[in-house]
Amino acid sequence: MVKTLIVPGLCGSGEGHWQRHWLVDHPEAALVEQGDWNRPTLADWRGALEAEIDRYQSVDVVAHSLGCLLVAGIAGPIADRVRSALLVAPCDLDETERLHPGAIDFGAMPRQRLNFPSLVVGSLNDHYMPFDRLRILCERWGSRLVDLGHAGHINIASGFGRWPGGYNLLKVLHGMANHDRPVAAPTNTVPLHVS
Repeated sequence: MVKTLIVPGLCGSGEGHWQRHWLVDHPEAALVEQGDWNRPTLADWRGALEAEIDRYQSVDVVAHSLGCLLVAGIAGPIADRVRSALLVAPCDLDETERLHPGAIDFGAMPRQRLNFPSLVVGSLNDHYMPFDRLRILCERWGSRLVDLGHAGHINIASGFGRWPGGYNLLKVLHGMANHDRPVAAPTNTVPLHVS
């Protein structure tokens, strides 16, 4: 059986965040816990993620913000256990550093092609990631892009508490994962409305 791992970003996904609702709605899913949600370092966060992935034969990952970059940076045998990844509102490290000076030590943006199917969900007005940069990043990762329009950072502040529309995206991703890996299709932008 494939395990679903929930991977939050900077400051974790607090009470009311859609990732917390997903954990309640899907009790078989597991949260990837980090030792320090407020001052993330890449080595520590990667170690926690890889240890959690290593517990299972195969995983689907649902990540948000900085968690997306964490997932995109895994490689080698541990990445082979990732069946698919739903990457919601990836952040740009430069923008995140500007908004949270000195809070993160995460190295450089991961730019290599992912070796698992991935669906990136983005927004036209996310202050953590300009949309033009998101398009370029999706091309590099080999990810398909879902454009939610003006949806902010797809978090509580932008009106995303319980987000049932995300479950439909996860079903689309599972359909992609059931086909051959890796997905070599070009990046597509699919306009969607927030429900």
